[in-house]
Amino acid sequence: MAERIFVAVAWPYANYLLHAGQAAGAYLPADIFARYHRMCGNDVLMVSGSDCHGTPITVAADSEGITPQEVIDRYHPKILEAWERFGISFDLFTTTLTDNHYETTQDLFTRLLEKDLLYTGTQDQLYDPEARRFLPDRYVEGTCPLCGYKEARGDQCDQCGSQLDAIDLIEPRSKVSGATPEVRESEHFMLRLSAFNAQLREWVSAQPHWRRNVSNFTLGILEEGLKDRAITRDINWGVPLPVEGYEDKRIYVWFDAVIGYLSAAKEWARQSGDPEAWRLYWEDENTKAYYFIGKDNIVFHTLIWPAMLLGYGGLNLPHDVPANQYVNFSAGQKQSKSKGTATWLLDLLDAYDADVVRFYLTQIMPETSDSEFREEELIRANNEVLIATWGNLANRVLAMIRRNFDGVVPEPGTLGAESEALLATVREGFERAGAEYATCQFRGALREALAVAQAANKYLDERAPWRAVKEDREHAAETLYTALQAISALTALLHPILPFSTSKLHTTLGHEGTPESAGWMLTGVPAGRSLGEGGALYRKLDVPEPVAT
Repeated sequence: MAERIFVAVAWPYANYLLHAGQAAGAYLPADIFARYHRMCGNDVLMVSGSDCHGTPITVAADSEGITPQEVIDRYHPKILEAWERFGISFDLFTTTLTDNHYETTQDLFTRLLEKDLLYTGTQDQLYDPEARRFLPDRYVEGTCPLCGYKEARGDQCDQCGSQLDAIDLIEPRSKVSGATPEVRESEHFMLRLSAFNAQLREWVSAQPHWRRNVSNFTLGILEEGLKDRAITRDINWGVPLPVEGYEDKRIYVWFDAVIGYLSAAKEWARQSGDPEAWRLYWEDENTKAYYFIGKDNIVFHTLIWPAMLLGYGGLNLPHDVPANQYVNFSAGQKQSKSKGTATWLLDLLDAYDADVVRFYLTQIMPETSDSEFREEELIRANNEVLIATWGNLANRVLAMIRRNFDGVVPEPGTLGAESEALLATVREGFERAGAEYATCQFRGALREALAVAQAANKYLDERAPWRAVKEDREHAAETLYTALQAISALTALLHPILPFSTSKLHTTLGHEGTPESAGWMLTGVPAGRSLGEGGALYRKLDVPEPVAT
């Protein structure tokens, strides 16, 4: 039976260009997963959007002397361009500025307030005496009290991943003026996270399919005990509180942003013509929700968002949170816009075909540990693996059929043992790669697909149809026919990772529709079919000359 799959993808802040680390960490994995499930005939809804309320946006606006909206208007179109060029197949990519998102956020706030899961309390907060304003968490930097990292943010340390309170930072400094902030009291609405500790521990412990690092990190926090957390801030940019008397405060971004998964589903439903269709993805317990994020967002998706959902009631909890580690730029540095250590996605797409970038990022996808992006390794992966193992296989088989059989798939006759063995390997490839795709092991899925390509290359080399065609045309016909079936299978096996080139090849092979509509199976290429002209799937890249020292 077909499954219903909800794919929720981290919301990028609309204040910077996207980098390779983000692409490999959340967006490419989500797209690969969604494409695979669509090929399996499953009902998939993949959503995300630009987070327009994050304090990094207001920080950027303040530094430039412009409004947050002007920052968003600059970067949101660039994010959309990146998704289109990179092939990220969202069913909806929206923003947190829609009326629908505001309504959904305020509805959740109100429900939690009615259930006494929100309460007001005073909280120590840092205040900039020079700028004469309270400082939201990300307006403060300092030294992490747990690991000593000197550039920790007021809400989180990127070095050790710990959740922080800005007042706990050592030697804090204001990002507004550079001044040393003062501690002052401010009244805020607090979420009773502590009320969910036991329930969340039981739930997390019952998720054996979660990645070990995600499960262990989450259970570690629960062992320490969840603390209630403020969900409002003294700012004027964000979702207004649906409560009188708090007009000078806004709902804080970490509470607002995760609600975007729900509001986006509602927006998609309205656009689809069935405003209630979102309920199938949120209220049907048979739906599986997968949240694709980086490791710095684990706590929000395995603890805080599930607590909010439990508090609201009647909505599905995450089925899996396959959080990835970091892709580093050089010398172990995390990809970071603020530090200037990033490989920008649009720059990569200016230099290389999207499928080449997707292929390399899948190879180095940080599923279990941090990895490192190296442009010379991208070039090597293109030339020595993508082309040598897969591209040349497709090109030479198609070229031999065009040259020796007038571009018409030859009649194979009765297949011999070698040919049947290759087709058996192909069928096993769907099982093996499918198991990897389904469990979010995309590096493994790529390895399994390439193993099929390697088997096809070995079969071709051993049978040498370029020689046999001169002496035993029937032997050559059987070989090329069988190899072509393997190539057709590989367009499906590799499509989730390489959608552009496999779609092109799918058409060249004479198949109708798209690889996704053809399904997760070997779509045979019948004898007698005329093949399209096509062309090389990939181009060899020049290795840059070493810089003289």
